[in-house]
Amino acid sequence: MTIACAQTVPRAGDVAANVAEHVGLAEDAADRGATVVVFPELSLTGYELDQADRLAFTEGDTRLAPLVAVARARAITLVVGAPVRGRDALHIGAWIVRPDGVDRYTKRTLGAFPADVNPGGAVPPPEPSVFAPGDDDPLIAVGSARAAVAICADVGRPAHAAHAAERGATIYLASMFVIPAEFDEAMHRLRDRAMRHGMTVAFANYGGPSGGLASAGRSAIIAPDGTVRALPTDGAALLV
Repeated sequence: MTIACAQTVPRAGDVAANVAEHVGLAEDAADRGATVVVFPELSLTGYELDQADRLAFTEGDTRLAPLVAVARARAITLVVGAPVRGRDALHIGAWIVRPDGVDRYTKRTLGAFPADVNPGGAVPPPEPSVFAPGDDDPLIAVGSARAAVAICADVGRPAHAAHAAERGATIYLASMFVIPAEFDEAMHRLRDRAMRHGMTVAFANYGGPSGGLASAGRSAIIAPDGTVRALPTDGAALLV
């Protein structure tokens, strides 16, 4: 079982360019033996909430086709972030692109950046003003193990990881956008979830700015004993 975190630098609203970056990182992950790779929150669009409705993905979306193809060809599962149009609402989602099909997770806990996070600059709107909470929450087979997905603020709810562990997950795939001011608290929570539930936690973050905000980068894989292996701060990269 080999897990990868893909740290991306999204082009705002440019889905085609972001898909191409994802395909390249997925190929690299497969070359290095990974069977699952997790990407950051809203990785296919960037954290561009004002464009979420226009760019939202639906079931069977043809823009996922290159990712479906690489998953099948390389026997790898990809967890990629995008706005998802549900039957009655818009959600922050993660498409789970497996070699044998596509599933989705939808973010259960919506958040907001503090008003003073970007002095003199714009701040993204609160997520509840754009999205509704979701309830899609499948487990993913990773070899003989099971993985659960979390999107950013989901990690802040202890019950989320506890529920994943109760269902037999030993891997917690955290698709996130963490800014520098919130990095230490995010890592504290991720290490707590790993150690409390005996799970391997894979944390994927942006490697560059998105939505007008800087990213902390430093995507990491955290062992059940709390040991952290992390990427350098910036740039697109892969941690296996």
